[in-house]
Amino acid sequence: MNKQFSADERVKFLPALAGRGAAAGKPHCEANGSGLDEEVDEYDELLRALGRTPEQDRRISIHEAGHAVCARLLGHDVGGVTLIPDAARGYEGLCWGVGHAEAFAEGRGDASDVRDALAQQMPRAGEDRRAVADVFESVYDKCIEFLAGRAAERMVLDGEPAVPADDLRQARELALLICKSEEAVETFLAHCDVAARDLLTPYGDVVIVLSTVLRMKRTLDGAEIDEIIRGVEAHKALAIEHKRRADWRKGELEAARFRAACDHTDAVAVPHSAPDRVR
Repeated sequence: MNKQFSADERVKFLPALAGRGAAAGKPHCEANGSGLDEEVDEYDELLRALGRTPEQDRRISIHEAGHAVCARLLGHDVGGVTLIPDAARGYEGLCWGVGHAEAFAEGRGDASDVRDALAQQMPRAGEDRRAVADVFESVYDKCIEFLAGRAAERMVLDGEPAVPADDLRQARELALLICKSEEAVETFLAHCDVAARDLLTPYGDVVIVLSTVLRMKRTLDGAEIDEIIRGVEAHKALAIEHKRRADWRKGELEAARFRAACDHTDAVAVPHSAPDRVR
């Protein structure tokens, strides 16, 4: 008999997914061969130790920042993000949800584990779906998050990014919970790809700032990610307010000049009455 999970138990699986990362051994871009290493510093030494070029490191950081920003835009907590690779678990960079370590330890940190646990609970054709509406919603959100890394790369960098094999694999695993054919899966993921792009487009500056800080610190926890996002948004709001006040002041000055011009015109253009003719 298959174990039945309550709504609260089901929710544990999807938010804690671990695999929003770049696949190991598959760099996101090729080295450009420019050889612009004029000064040896700690960052250069780090990249040499990792076997990465600066372009690859930047691409991975943007990829992972895209996952993190997308998650926060969808209202999901982020446990952290890192550029430190883990060959044993097969990633070059990783963005993880709150509860990821516990979920991974319990064997439900991958989308395939989630699918295995929940597949038997998904309704068949004609059955009431309301009892698993939370699963449908979570699958939709998580698939958008999985595809947000590539969407961020496309948004910020030139050229088509490498195929994010692990992101697509995990998104496909979840999509199979709610899709009944390969064609439906492909169509659904294509929609999620566009949805991720649309969600991130207004926040390209946030992705860039977060990825830059990530390249410097290499790992950020959820609180640091939120602080960076708040800082960028506060700076944007302040800049908008300064522009609004500058535009308002400009409008006041132009109105004052217009009134002064009108008053001057009235003063010099008042017609004089014609003198009476002598008869």
